[in-house]
Amino acid sequence: MDLLRGRARHLFTHRGWGLLGAGLAFILLAALMGRRDLLSLSVLLLLLPLIALAGMRLIKPRFSVTRVFSPPSVETDSPSTVRLSLARAGGRAGTATMAEHLPAQCGQSPAFRFPSRKAVDDTSRYEYTLHSADRGQYRIGPVTAEFTDPFGLSLQRHALDHGDTLTVTPAALQLPPTGLAGARGTDGITATNTRANPSDDDVMTREYRHGDPMRRVHWAATARHGGLMVRQEESVTTPEATIIMDQRHAAFPEASPVAAEQGMMTSAAFEWLVVAAVSVSTHLVELSYSLRCLDAFGEPAFLRSASSPDPSTDEFSGASGLQSVAESLAAIEVTEPLAHRSGQTPGTPGNSRATEPWQGVDPAAFGDTLLDKLSAHRMRGPIIALLGSISSPEARSLALGAGFGANAFAILVVNNTNACVEQSEILRRGGWRTVVVTPAVPLQEAWTMFDDAQDASAVADTGANARRAASVAP
Repeated sequence: MDLLRGRARHLFTHRGWGLLGAGLAFILLAALMGRRDLLSLSVLLLLLPLIALAGMRLIKPRFSVTRVFSPPSVETDSPSTVRLSLARAGGRAGTATMAEHLPAQCGQSPAFRFPSRKAVDDTSRYEYTLHSADRGQYRIGPVTAEFTDPFGLSLQRHALDHGDTLTVTPAALQLPPTGLAGARGTDGITATNTRANPSDDDVMTREYRHGDPMRRVHWAATARHGGLMVRQEESVTTPEATIIMDQRHAAFPEASPVAAEQGMMTSAAFEWLVVAAVSVSTHLVELSYSLRCLDAFGEPAFLRSASSPDPSTDEFSGASGLQSVAESLAAIEVTEPLAHRSGQTPGTPGNSRATEPWQGVDPAAFGDTLLDKLSAHRMRGPIIALLGSISSPEARSLALGAGFGANAFAILVVNNTNACVEQSEILRRGGWRTVVVTPAVPLQEAWTMFDDAQDASAVADTGANARRAASVAP
């Protein structure tokens, strides 16, 4: 009944309903009094609103809608300015009441009149600001307009466009400086070198070995050392950090779709991990690192992110690379490992269990594929693993990866730190510096714990308002 009343209100204006009511009244009077002139008048009163309604449906307005976001993607809790341009492409003249549809997370939908007071060449421009406290991709629009006929008898609500997508990225937190001891980079600890072609500006030498071509003899060095020396050229390159981001449902079993508008599979622990990923990436890029982002299976970390500009890419560098990482993290969510292993999507034949919570151990996680990827870039920089709950066998598999990095750091985000003591110890013995935290622990505090316990496994739990560290060197 409420739906019918709502539709009725958007068929005719008060004037139109008044004419229809008057037409019905005159029909009754004509029947009671036998007056044909009253019957003619009643027919006219009834036809006018109906003709106006038919004309509204047949002659639809056409508009050109342009929507520009500034900036194109925005961080959570930061304002984004939307510039809306509306131009009439044809149809009726006159005024209209318009509204921009916004998701509930982005605030109240703005309303405005067309044409605007400052319209130029039948084009009206509007501007408003929105912000979202949650990361994700949001459909902004469409613009809906309510039109009336020239006599003001009927109404028509019409969507003028299909809307545009605004990407809201997680905001990076400023991380305090840490030693990243043993890591390669511009922090002055170690340089990174690769073989290059001979160059007068970048020359290293070594003793002559049997079989070395004479063209590689460095005569100046030979004269200084009193023995035959040959060129061994190396050049400094950008150091590389590898970030492993765990996205498995087994690591975040409490994850669920949290918002009807977004429907992303996430949890408090996973949101903590997402903020950690963008913050660590920003911190490393500021130290002139290039980034390599992998998931627990050794595949590109953003392969299943709906917001990733290039899902198959796992290497990022510079400001543009950091922006790509941030956009990729906007819509990343917890994934099901069974669908990953079988290559099927949840719900497809032969994969009926893919949509059920996974409680076991996934043999592909932290397995040979990931270790091969780490080995291929051996000792090019630090490895940072951002993890949820992992099993002991998974910890033993991941522990082998510490030997492929200049240093290895692991943050485990869990709801109960006591449940990961064994796994943390396994990683520590394998060469990882580990920190186990709950989602209530500030990221900056967790980050400084790597320096507080440089050769130890640290555990933080603000629920108990305590921190303890085991001071046993790996």
